[in-house]
Amino acid sequence: MSVTLTEAAARHVSAFLTKRGKGIGLRLGVKTSGCSGMAYKLEFADVVNEDDQVWESHGVKVVVDAKSLPYIDGTELDYVKEGLQEGFKYNNPQEKERCGCGKSFHV
Repeated sequence: MSVTLTEAAARHVSAFLTKRGKGIGLRLGVKTSGCSGMAYKLEFADVVNEDDQVWESHGVKVVVDAKSLPYIDGTELDYVKEGLQEGFKYNNPQEKERCGCGKSFHV
């Protein structure tokens, strides 16, 4: 499988990478956190480590470390605007439940 971006997410990341002036793509991972156990972690990727998996989605590289991959394999990252709110939305088929505040999840 893989981790992908929608066109909207890829456009948003590309714009930020251009504004930032460096970086090879987006690094997506998970960390232990929140009331459900895990939280998503997003940051710019400047390097690819030996244990990383890399995919390209709509022209943007998506980098995932080996420890995070089992929890987010198959995830599609979208960028949505709903009223005055905007941000990334994770469509993760591994997710079994999400906490009430939406900040953490459980697989």
